[in-house]
Amino acid sequence: MDELTDKPVRLAGRPAPRRRRPHALVIGGGFGGLAAAVRLGARGYRVTVLERLDAPGGRAYVNRQDGFTFDSGPTMVTAPFLLKDLWDIGGRKLEDDVELRPISPFYRIRFDDGETFDTCGDPETMRVQVARFSARDAIGYERFMAASEAIFRVGFERLGHVPFNSWTDMLRIVPDMIKLASHRTVYDMVATYVENPRLRIALSLHPLLIGGNPFTTTSIYCLIAFLERQWGVHFVVGGTGRLVEGLVRLIHDQEGLVRCGEEVSAIAVTGRTATGARLACGHELDADIVVSNVDSAWTYRYLLPPDVRRRWTNRRIERARYSMSLFVWYFGTNRRYPDVAHHTMVLGPRYRELLADIFERKVLAADFSLYLHRPTANDSSLAPQGCDAFYVLSPVPHLGNGLDWRRISESYRRAIAHRLQETVLPDLEAHVVTSCVMTPQDFQDRLRSFRGAAFGLAPVFSQSAWFRPHNRSEDIDRLYLVGAGTHPGAGLPGVLSSARVLDAVVPEARALV
Repeated sequence: MDELTDKPVRLAGRPAPRRRRPHALVIGGGFGGLAAAVRLGARGYRVTVLERLDAPGGRAYVNRQDGFTFDSGPTMVTAPFLLKDLWDIGGRKLEDDVELRPISPFYRIRFDDGETFDTCGDPETMRVQVARFSARDAIGYERFMAASEAIFRVGFERLGHVPFNSWTDMLRIVPDMIKLASHRTVYDMVATYVENPRLRIALSLHPLLIGGNPFTTTSIYCLIAFLERQWGVHFVVGGTGRLVEGLVRLIHDQEGLVRCGEEVSAIAVTGRTATGARLACGHELDADIVVSNVDSAWTYRYLLPPDVRRRWTNRRIERARYSMSLFVWYFGTNRRYPDVAHHTMVLGPRYRELLADIFERKVLAADFSLYLHRPTANDSSLAPQGCDAFYVLSPVPHLGNGLDWRRISESYRRAIAHRLQETVLPDLEAHVVTSCVMTPQDFQDRLRSFRGAAFGLAPVFSQSAWFRPHNRSEDIDRLYLVGAGTHPGAGLPGVLSSARVLDAVVPEARALV
């Protein structure tokens, strides 16, 4: 029997002394926290996950209303091998619990005049798509994809799961960063390869999927283009919530616990070492290590006292740059829209100017660029018969601009509905039968995102790798961070990779016995 289990071993007819399994406390039941729990459980830790909501999932929380199932997000699975790895670690097969269905096109980009650009994983189809807009850019597109692969080989394969615990770790990768022009932005990188304005937009949209501005996000994120081509874009049959259910099952199989409705009010610290957590109800839980899947800025600002923080002071947290927030409208219709793709980007008349409004000026613009998700395009079980389920996402400024979303939410929703009705969903307002919204205020109050920033710290060069909050806390011993706000960053692959980093920075359980 394994030396780290709770069960006694019998030697020479006598029960051996019971060995204690070190306790790992994971705060937050989003993908980062659940993945961390599986990895720690496999390494011999006794794991408890504490989730303040009534169900696990975090940003992947599932809303069920009037017979419709709405995933809060994420909606695209682009690195299924990371999930397979977790299931292998947990002793099960991913396909036994989850069906991943490839989607093509990956997403449809609709420009303001109605012209569309469909993205997919087939190189020849993509060359044809590119040539429709600019035949002279076809070669440039392939050169861009080659550059995307080169960035992926370094930025994801070599560095995505590597901890940056000291400045020397950063120094070692500087030659690669220079070679790959990581100081440039995503848009600038794309613009060096293609000239057509619409192709530049279509190929530079990826940072918006992780909360970044293509005009300021480091070009490291150009790797997403190759990631999509190589492994495709997948949808989880039954909704993303099926992944959450599967991860919870893995944790239970390891004899771990997932406790919902348990809000952590503070991380317990003795000296400069994390020793557990204090719950909002007043109870305290001891732990040998603590892992926070709560937004990194929120973790440092509100779960730890100022006097134990040297690097992540209140001043530094306040002055950091944060991602955009989101306004999300979930709705169901009593008719189907068969011509609408699974994923559609409905772009407005402005691109650079709208992004400047959102990220720099932090004003709520009158025009939109929207992401429309229609999961019933591939899974009719998510809505009643003859109906469609949707969510539409509008990038908006975070709460640093002082907008009162309680006052403006309904008028903004109506404006989005009107925009969808005049573009891709005719007669929409006559067919909506269920509806709910999520605003930047909800991201702050419900999901504990600092300033309601939906993706945590902005993915700019000065807040990447070593400059980002470390997976092993710089301030507190035996405190570890996972999720969008730490290395390597936001998006499902980034969040799962942040949990993978723990394998390199968390001590073996036997070392704490």
